[in-house]
Amino acid sequence: MDNLIDLSVVVPIYNEEGLLESLRQRILAVLDNCGLIFELILVNDGSQDSSFEKIVQMHKSDSRIKVLSFSRNFGHQVAITAGLNYSKGRAVIVMDGDLQDPPEVIPDMIKVWKNGYEVVYGVRAKRRENFIKQALYKAYYLILRRLSNIDIPLDSGDFCLMDRKVVDLLNSIPERNRFIRGLRRWVGFKQVGLNYERDKRFSGKPKYTFFKLIKLGFDGIISFSGIPLKTALVTGFFISISSLIYSFYIVINRFLHTQNQIPGWTSIVVGVTFLGGIQLMVMGLLGEYIIRIYEEVKRRPMYILNAAMGFEG
Repeated sequence: MDNLIDLSVVVPIYNEEGLLESLRQRILAVLDNCGLIFELILVNDGSQDSSFEKIVQMHKSDSRIKVLSFSRNFGHQVAITAGLNYSKGRAVIVMDGDLQDPPEVIPDMIKVWKNGYEVVYGVRAKRRENFIKQALYKAYYLILRRLSNIDIPLDSGDFCLMDRKVVDLLNSIPERNRFIRGLRRWVGFKQVGLNYERDKRFSGKPKYTFFKLIKLGFDGIISFSGIPLKTALVTGFFISISSLIYSFYIVINRFLHTQNQIPGWTSIVVGVTFLGGIQLMVMGLLGEYIIRIYEEVKRRPMYILNAAMGFEG
């Protein structure tokens, strides 16, 4: 039966009890008109409200809605990964559960996929968010594009359609610190962007706090770039050369101005403090990479399920 599924839609859910019914109605209204056999996989990422109970009721009323539930909150990227692991469709769509990614774009993605593209990713042509947040997002994507060793499109999030061959490859990658939009680009194949207008959150509060966004940003840069380490090396070299030049200056000044010596306390304190800050920064960068190596070698599972409904066998 699984082999007959044309389309899987994966939606991570975390404390979204206020919009689940609207989410269900809008997605099913779109999918029912596509003429495809589909499954809707809702991944409960350790919600603390009644989200799990509501999606269980949805599954009981419609077998096409399937449920994965984590034993605790493992994170948005891991929830997407779990949905990809359990999906069976010839194509898989990933979208957020806050309805900022409009389900009405799905038919356009399917049309482009049928024209031969293996990945169709959404490009946020317009955001209905405040100016500061938009500027920060744009700055981050520009930095990521400059630093990473792959060409990650600007303003492309996790909202996308992927062919089964791409999903199988993503599922085969054992990487723990997942940055799905980066891995999606890394595997290659024929990819194209599809412009859409990103809506405001339908209800509730954003689940990506400032610090979670910072962590996601670091994951993206560190997972796909060694430039931070190279920058630390170049910075250290530059400071060493500058210190050597300054040393020559001190020696020459000592002989030329024997009667008018400049007190050295300020220069010593500034130099030591500056070099100490650089050392801490370099150690921090090394620590970020070492932490990721440590996470990989422990080989812990990325997530633990306490429920899986609708997945026979």
